Amino acid sequence: MAVEQVLGIANVIIDLLRVLLWPLLLLFVLLYFGKPLQQFANNMREFTFNAPEVEATAKRQQIEVATLLGAATARQSTPSDGQQTVGKHAGEIADVVAETVTPEAVRRLNDARVLWVDDRPENNIFERRALEALGVRFTLSTSTEDALNKTLLARYDAIISDMGRPPYPRAGYTLLDALRKRGDQTPFIVYAGSDKPEHKAEARKHDALGSTNRPQELFQLVLTAIIANGQG
Repeated sequence: MAVEQVLGIANVIIDLLRVLLWPLLLLFVLLYFGKPLQQFANNMREFTFNAPEVEATAKRQQIEVATLLGAATARQSTPSDGQQTVGKHAGEIADVVAETVTPEAVRRLNDARVLWVDDRPENNIFERRALEALGVRFTLSTSTEDALNKTLLARYDAIISDMGRPPYPRAGYTLLDALRKRGDQTPFIVYAGSDKPEHKAEARKHDALGSTNRPQELFQLVLTAIIANGQG
């Protein structure tokens, strides 16, 4: 298949992300072809074009990242409202990916290190894979104490944390406040169950970069944190 044909197909797929057929297709793939989807993603990451290399790579990564963010959105939904939820955010996901996944961004993200603190890391697998597709490397932690120890041993470009970890319902802020108290200014993002304005405002008061429960906004915040941190 010629390079022009491959790029044409990639453009068509990206355009499909913007229409209502995309969430239906995504949910079908997730429900019935989970393992093949991951194999497809791996193949897409490994496939190379002779020319134009940079553009082809960006298109390939856009497709992979958008699919994984859609999968993360679908996973957050119940079976009864999953299609509606993914459909609602499909256009936003496509726009976010098209705007942020550029060759320059990918160069900056390559080998960036992020600490993700969550007592149930399996809940965030699609979000992590979306960022790993761009070269981001993750260290996982399941407790505040362990996270604080890890930040003493290594430097991270960003930290993502959930909010409640038994038995502490505000463990995310406990971690953030402890980091800031000892002078650690690593960009901190709260990824929790709420997207209410008052919770976003409270996170900023604690000196977090942001707070969200939406995969596409988390993706944007992480890219902002890494790129800004790399320029500092």
